[in-house]
Amino acid sequence: MSKLLIVGTVAFDAIETPFGKTDKILGGAATYIGLSAANFNVDSAIVSVVGEDFPQEYLDMLKARNIDISGIEVVKGGKTFFWSGKYHNDMNSRDTLVTELNVLADFNPVVPENYKDAEIVMLGNLHPGVQMSVINQMTSTPKLIVLDTMNFWMDCAWDDLLAVIKKVDVITINDEEARQLSGEYSLVKAAQKIHEMGPDYVVIKKGEHGALIFNDDNIFFAPALPLEEVFDPTGAGDTFAGGFSGYLAKHEDISFESMKNAIIYGSNLASFCVEKFGTERMESLTDEEITERLQQFKQLTQFEIEVN
Repeated sequence: MSKLLIVGTVAFDAIETPFGKTDKILGGAATYIGLSAANFNVDSAIVSVVGEDFPQEYLDMLKARNIDISGIEVVKGGKTFFWSGKYHNDMNSRDTLVTELNVLADFNPVVPENYKDAEIVMLGNLHPGVQMSVINQMTSTPKLIVLDTMNFWMDCAWDDLLAVIKKVDVITINDEEARQLSGEYSLVKAAQKIHEMGPDYVVIKKGEHGALIFNDDNIFFAPALPLEEVFDPTGAGDTFAGGFSGYLAKHEDISFESMKNAIIYGSNLASFCVEKFGTERMESLTDEEITERLQQFKQLTQFEIEVN
């Protein structure tokens, strides 16, 4: 089994949706990625930073899921990164109400010694300079580096973003971000342009409409499972990334065929994440529930097409 190194935010969120609102709860890209990947029982570690206000119980919860937390720096006297947002009725668009970088503003990631040889690196959404710093700390070339980013970095850190994109094997972004990054409206053309920037694989997330993966002339589409209701979409993309990277770490196969399964597993886990506020659903998820929903995915997508 491959080691999985996860880099990203461990944070506080406050969320409002048409279904209700929360006070400060556990959030952050690395949190969702880690909880999702933990379902594959992989050897994983999180590199992040929190303030002294971050509850020990949250760290204990991550540790209880066999996630190495030695790379999570706790800054004495510091305050943890905080984000607050309000979702519109369509649950696809949202307004950011508050962003407090706090300790994240001066974050210098330190990769634990025993994960500097990790075979798979999952770079969660962070400043591309921080992502590059992690790549530069690796003592051996990872089999696979997966990068998640967003339009914010395209607007304010373009050169740094292009530099880190050159170094990665897989990039995961949503359709809007793919269009902005490439300057192409067609997602097929967008993926081709992004592929030329460096990554061998381009994963384009389309929210409730599934995900696409491109590799040279190969394209695969995985639908999202139709859900009766979406309670809170926060962290769904990170949960998808955790499922994707966790599956690949477990199976030690980074072929296009393996990535097809990884996308299905990522979509499957993301479908649970949205059912409750924050990380609550991912914390209570069972293997039986995952398997049962995978069967639903199978029934949704598999059939024989008769070609006359």
